[in-house]
Amino acid sequence: MALLRNNGELFTERRGIIDAVFSSFGKSDHGSRVLRRGRRFGRITKHRLSHWIFLLTALLSILLTVYGLKMFFQAKMESRFSIPHNQQEEHNHHENIVVADDGKPPPKGKRRKHFPCEVGLLESVDGLVEPKNYMNFTWFSLEYIDHEEKTSQIDLFEPRFGGHQTLEERENSFYAQNQTLCCGFVKGPPGYPSTGFDLNEKDKAYMFRCKIAVSSCIFGSSDFLRRPTSRLISQYSKDNVCFVMFLDDQTLSKLSSEGNSPDERGYIGLWKIVVVKNLPYEDMRRTGKVPKFLSHRLFPNSRYSIWLDSKMRLNSDPMLIIEYFLWRRKAEYAISNHYDRHNVWEEVLQNKRLNKYNHTAIDEQFNFYQSDGLPKFDPSNLNNPLPSYVPEGSLIIRAHTPMSNLFSCLWFNEVDRFTSRDQLSFAYTYLKLRRMNPERSLQLYMFKDCERRSLVKLFRHRAVPSPPEIA
Repeated sequence: MALLRNNGELFTERRGIIDAVFSSFGKSDHGSRVLRRGRRFGRITKHRLSHWIFLLTALLSILLTVYGLKMFFQAKMESRFSIPHNQQEEHNHHENIVVADDGKPPPKGKRRKHFPCEVGLLESVDGLVEPKNYMNFTWFSLEYIDHEEKTSQIDLFEPRFGGHQTLEERENSFYAQNQTLCCGFVKGPPGYPSTGFDLNEKDKAYMFRCKIAVSSCIFGSSDFLRRPTSRLISQYSKDNVCFVMFLDDQTLSKLSSEGNSPDERGYIGLWKIVVVKNLPYEDMRRTGKVPKFLSHRLFPNSRYSIWLDSKMRLNSDPMLIIEYFLWRRKAEYAISNHYDRHNVWEEVLQNKRLNKYNHTAIDEQFNFYQSDGLPKFDPSNLNNPLPSYVPEGSLIIRAHTPMSNLFSCLWFNEVDRFTSRDQLSFAYTYLKLRRMNPERSLQLYMFKDCERRSLVKLFRHRAVPSPPEIA
């Protein structure tokens, strides 16, 4: 007969047979002992089985929980640090770079991490006084070419914002002496169109009055607007420092559509918005070098200036920055070293790897510099004039002295003549200026990149920069 169940109960006829078997066991002592042992064994087996089932279930639950958490955090981290396809190559190359801020390679197979470090800024601007005779550096007179005449009768002459500097004029411009040189803002003969970077007369008048300037720019709508952290800026700096953000019409329109329109006085937060008309270069990166290097031209009466790339937010008081990096160091120009690379050879290779610019143009510039005596950076040489030959040029602190102004003009002229990758021309410009003026040196302070990271908050660009120029 088959054993059947109905809702968990045995059928009546089957129950009867089982009851008869148990009754027969109960009629004898032996049967009673067997039955009792069977029941006791059943209870023990059931208990142990339940115990092991519980342990196995608990262990399985723990394993599943650990595995689930691992997969969750792995997916979270991958999502957070995932790199777009068009940036993957750059990411891979950065992982292979081994030169450290201090010249020492990181452990093999490990990617360098960059952190801020302590900067000994004063706690307050109260009682801050410019050191006596601070501006007594090398003195000479600089004048600037403001217009050019046609160099020939050929109708192909075209005015250039940077001028048409000959190689002989370029060579002579490196002497720290009374001179008139090309330094941007060069106009053509009467009747020719503007060469660019045209400003409103009211904005010019505003900048003419500035004694200390903090400036930045966004061209081609390449970045979001990053306002300085107002609570970290003293009232003294808010009253005495000009914060100027240069924009083109495209960027202003984009920012306005996002709710960042200038107020009735032309301000967005602390930034005074200055709109630039008729950009001098098609390459937005090269156009950005105008306010970056030529702050002494844009703010002609300013004694000090701080340049800030648009990808950064200023988180420190500008007067405290000037005190620490210029006054305390007796310097007239301060810039940080690069966070990874210290040798121009490495910088050239990295620019070509990542297609930052036309390779032929990079080779032409680099070969020219090598033929003119550009040396390799030797980290073992304690007599290096600089701790690095590659800067991180997103933060520049300047006193507007003749030597500082000359260096800025020379560096800008290299960007105008060759590629817009200013890190390629920094060391050459500084070393050549130093070589040609052994008795008159630029007091340049190159600080650590980790100090730069303490002063500013770094953000990503809004969009990919303009494509490389075709030489």
